[in-house]
Amino acid sequence: MLLILRLPTNVFRIFALCNIMNDYINIGRFVATFGVKGEFILKHALGKRTALKDVEAIFVEEQKGSYLPYFVQASKAKEADEIVVKLEGIDTKESAHRIANRPVWLQNADFIKLADKASPISLLGFTLINEGEVLGPVEEVIEQPHQVLLRTTLNGKEALLPLHAETLDKVDRKKKEVHLILPDGLLEIYE
Repeated sequence: MLLILRLPTNVFRIFALCNIMNDYINIGRFVATFGVKGEFILKHALGKRTALKDVEAIFVEEQKGSYLPYFVQASKAKEADEIVVKLEGIDTKESAHRIANRPVWLQNADFIKLADKASPISLLGFTLINEGEVLGPVEEVIEQPHQVLLRTTLNGKEALLPLHAETLDKVDRKKKEVHLILPDGLLEIYE
């Protein structure tokens, strides 16, 4: 017996995207629904006013560590840090509420195209170096009102390192390195 299944065209696109996904970059979150047609306001940390131009899909973290692709139907810049996004298959405000207030992720290649080179989030993946000593890669950038924290792993422990005028020595974008001068004793906390 031969069984033939007709699958929606999106099934192949979802399969293909999930197979090529290696790196997810968190760019922000849906902060609200917008209008009555299932649109969202995406608050992002890309560092510039932008729309999701040439981005096929964004990934929504519906459960911790589980990123589901949603295909971008349309997007337009709203503010310097907000984008109005319309996703395929979400056509009402009620259906949009299901994934409102969720973290939003991009593929690394899309992130590189959209992020402002001067924004702190563009330092993801750079190597942290403190006075010539390699500490490890930037795993997360946490922007706070008065400073930026760079998360890395030191001796198996999560370390949050401050990035501001007093601790930043230089950024080498070609070598993908962030050179720091950290206060005495700060790294000893993580030993």
